[in-house]
Amino acid sequence: MPRPPLAGHRRVSGHSGQRGPGTRFHRNRGFCDHVFGVWRAECDNARAVAAAMALDDCGLGRRGVAISLRWVLVHMIEEYARHNGHADLLRECIDGSTGD
Repeated sequence: MPRPPLAGHRRVSGHSGQRGPGTRFHRNRGFCDHVFGVWRAECDNARAVAAAMALDDCGLGRRGVAISLRWVLVHMIEEYARHNGHADLLRECIDGSTGD
C-alpha cells in the first residue's frame, strides 16, 4: 500500500496476510507488539514529513489529483474519529456501558 503521496514513500503493512472466510483472530502478543511498533514508526514518519511542509503544500493523490497537507491531516482526523466510534460501539456491545 502506498504511503500518502506527499512524502513519496511507501508504507509497510502490519496485516498478518491471512484473509477470507474461516480466518480466525488469534491474539499473538509478539505480533501485536510488532504492529504497534510499525504504527508508532509510521506516526513518527508522518510527523517528520508534516513538520517539513506548509499546510498548503501539495502532492498527487492516487487518482492524480493534487491534495494538500491540510487535506491529509483533516482526512486523518476524520478516520481516527470514525474508527474510535466503531471501537466504542463494539465495547458497548460487550459490556453495556456507555460514554455518558
